[in-house]
Amino acid sequence: MKDDALVIGGHTFHSRFILGSGKYSLDLIKASVEQAKAEIITLALRRANQDGRANILDYIPEGVTLLPNTSGARNAEEAVRIARLSREVGCGDFVKIEIMRDTKYLLPDNYETIKATEILAKEGFVVMPYMYPDLNVARDLQNAGAASIMPLAAPIGSNKGLCSKDFIQILIDEIDLPIIVDAGIGKPSEACEAMEMGAAAIMANTAIATAGDIPAMAESFRLAIEAGRKAYLAGTGRVLQWGGSASSPLTGYIQDGSL
Repeated sequence: MKDDALVIGGHTFHSRFILGSGKYSLDLIKASVEQAKAEIITLALRRANQDGRANILDYIPEGVTLLPNTSGARNAEEAVRIARLSREVGCGDFVKIEIMRDTKYLLPDNYETIKATEILAKEGFVVMPYMYPDLNVARDLQNAGAASIMPLAAPIGSNKGLCSKDFIQILIDEIDLPIIVDAGIGKPSEACEAMEMGAAAIMANTAIATAGDIPAMAESFRLAIEAGRKAYLAGTGRVLQWGGSASSPLTGYIQDGSL
């Protein structure tokens, strides 16, 4: 377990919780680093400075990896432009590709995501694409140079949980890259379940940001992710489809009058 590190694009991390972008507050960032032990924090470049009042970058400790995303991009061209800009302003080589033309359900455009991934991977970015879980698309993303695959569990911000569980499991089973479950995870128990399935990490934001006690929920997510990972590595017990099996050997029944 001590050597069970998360490796993305040749970079090693010891936390499997990633803070997503969206409902930012300084309390959320603090709790994610201190209680959830996040080592990667996603940053929407257009939100780095909130009307000049507070720069989020000022509150992210040294040693935490920034993961700029291309939030707001509607096609590959826009995503590539945002990624290049993030590198120019010093956010590093990591980039999360988010391309959405749909404004109601906020579902990712898989086709444009593949195009952007191929361009940016060739430019040396560590590309982490957000995608609708589809095995053929995941294979194309891997071939295009993605460093990980980030399927949605449910629509962004919904807290609905593992709605796409079966399709995520297919990706975990078939794709030789870290599968990071992104969007829709609403409870620590759901994060634990995804980790038990074999997910490499969990990205969450809304579930913690909208909790009654942000630090306590951040810690709960950390513990749930750690428990799920340990269970996956241990190998969960077999499941019987029919009948039951006594947990201790059954040698007979007590006869009437024998006591």
